[in-house]
Amino acid sequence: MTPNEVEALFAELISHQREKTLALAQRIDPSLSGDDLFQPHDHPVLRTHPLFQFEDGVLAGLLSARAALRARRPD
Repeated sequence: MTPNEVEALFAELISHQREKTLALAQRIDPSLSGDDLFQPHDHPVLRTHPLFQFEDGVLAGLLSARAALRARRPD
């Protein structure tokens, strides 16, 4: 894969995981918005929900992996 293809793949994976995480958060508390996912620990119902914590961790891992790849990518 080319670097641009890898970047596109990560963008797709991250977008899908954000959608999945938001959908789960809104099933837990319908009043939550996408902006609430930037600070999920401000919402006790999310902070204590194990499945949300797992999905949020997957998202964090994807974001970290993309950042690591970008840091190693020569421009």
